[in-house]
Amino acid sequence: MIGIFRTNISSVHDKNSVINAISTNFLVQACSVDIEDCDRVLRVDTPETLEEQVIIEFVTRLGFSCHILD
Repeated sequence: MIGIFRTNISSVHDKNSVINAISTNFLVQACSVDIEDCDRVLRVDTPETLEEQVIIEFVTRLGFSCHILD
């Protein structure tokens, strides 16, 4: 699965925390957050078959908004 999401992650600290949490809890090949983009794009690349809703709920529990990027 490659998931691309709009978030409100805005600091380097928060970005690193979210990437670390996702990498710890899911098998990921790549995970990044572009805090310079207006949509604060979170990109998660995983060989697992995950529903995008799983990532959305996980990031939301971390205290951030997260929605599928159209």
